[in-house]
Amino acid sequence: MKAIRIFACGGPEVLQLTDVPIPDCGPGDLLVRVVAAGITPLDWKLRAGAMAGTPGKPLPFTPGQDGAGVVVALGGRVQGFSLEDRVCFYANTEQDGTYAEYVVVPATQAACIPPGLSFVDAAALPTPGLAAWTALVDMAQLQPGNSVLIHGAAGAVGGLAVQLAKQLGAYVLAMASANRTARVKALGADEVLDYRDRCSGLPLRGMDVVLDTIGGEVQEASWCTLRAGGVLLATSMVPSQERARQARVRAEFVMTQPRGNVLAGLLARQLRVEVARTLPMADAAEAHRLGECGLAGGKMVLLMPPRVV
Repeated sequence: MKAIRIFACGGPEVLQLTDVPIPDCGPGDLLVRVVAAGITPLDWKLRAGAMAGTPGKPLPFTPGQDGAGVVVALGGRVQGFSLEDRVCFYANTEQDGTYAEYVVVPATQAACIPPGLSFVDAAALPTPGLAAWTALVDMAQLQPGNSVLIHGAAGAVGGLAVQLAKQLGAYVLAMASANRTARVKALGADEVLDYRDRCSGLPLRGMDVVLDTIGGEVQEASWCTLRAGGVLLATSMVPSQERARQARVRAEFVMTQPRGNVLAGLLARQLRVEVARTLPMADAAEAHRLGECGLAGGKMVLLMPPRVV
């Protein structure tokens, strides 16, 4: 099969299209013919060696966590799935990833794609969807009537968090660029604010929850928006526990784990990620360049070569 492999960490040019064997399916696994692979910032961080020493990722490896495709083989202990099921998943990073024509995925990390949802849209959901759920449900325990401020609301994680928070009954204030206000408002935000204000001069006080997907100045400006006892959750930069103590709030970094049951719940809620562009697997290096330079325009998805019958 064809797969993108990384033999040495570095720039996008280290992504190589190669031939590798189709992986074996273990007793608790699904062998999936990949149709689409979602691209996340973690992909290029691993490629660049920014997370060098990650357990279970010795060189060479195939990048990619998110994917969608068709089940072509099942392990003997697998229940709840059948051959030809359409599935999506966040594959455990200890295994080779989704920039490949076939991938082995633990059945516990996959969910069936509902009718009417495309492989591209399904591949865009897993990691950002699980991050939003982990932050708002598992960590913040968001309740109806709570107020939540979401930074980067036009991004994949932020946009899903807006949808999820609104479904959970929260009052949602979202930060996004002015040209994306209408789009974020359509996701369900009660109010959309221009991110260029960085909270400065805005009457934001007493928030129950802040979800920070940006870090840096945005995170620093967020402390004063929380009520005492509130919670700041961050996906891009580990928050300072000293700043949290000073603000009398709780602060946590969001660590996302593959969970097929949660992914199934996200799909049932009909949460969606807007896909900005799709590219063929052979253009994975170009996708990484666009993502690292901030020129992608939004979520990107790789398409595997068409199946030859």
